[in-house]
Amino acid sequence: MRKKLLMASSTSSVITLKINGEKYTLPVDHRTTLLDALRERLDLTGTKKGCDQGQCGACTVLVDGRRTVACLQLAVAAEGREITTVEGLADGDQLHPVQQAFLDLDGFQCGYCTPGQICSAIGVIQEHAAGWPSAVTGDISPEAGPPPLTADEIRERMSGNLCRCGAYVSIVQAVARAAGADADPGTDTATSTAPAAQTKGVVA
Repeated sequence: MRKKLLMASSTSSVITLKINGEKYTLPVDHRTTLLDALRERLDLTGTKKGCDQGQCGACTVLVDGRRTVACLQLAVAAEGREITTVEGLADGDQLHPVQQAFLDLDGFQCGYCTPGQICSAIGVIQEHAAGWPSAVTGDISPEAGPPPLTADEIRERMSGNLCRCGAYVSIVQAVARAAGADADPGTDTATSTAPAAQTKGVVA
């Protein structure tokens, strides 16, 4: 009686990731997260590992222009998509407007969460410009257009990114400046003064 040999399916693949406009081809275990591929395989360590459970936002990157926590995204699922990390935001020596705002307004202390905060802020600005409501948006009807980017709106939209140093006041101000809004973090008011900041290498 012949024995049937059970062949185990492959647990790894060779994938090509497009990151910050560059293509990287590498073999990965199917269980490898995008975060570990970035940090451990490609030496793109700007993206930080915090909780590794999708709770702190330190690993936030942009995938096809949308905010993604890289610790919950499998690397194999990111193949063929446009990935932007904090290393790909600046244009040479010219910082992205969000990076510049964080620098000017001290939107950080230890800096560990800052790459994720910045990538998330870029996503927030794009989502707001596209008219996406948040949990604190009053009028969510399509014809209402983008809601005013108040401090409350910014806080709600950035709530997935934790700062253990407590630099939230400056973070709200930095996001508002980059978006062209004047948000007072002590109130729920802000006035739009300019179009949303342009983003480099990401899709709205």
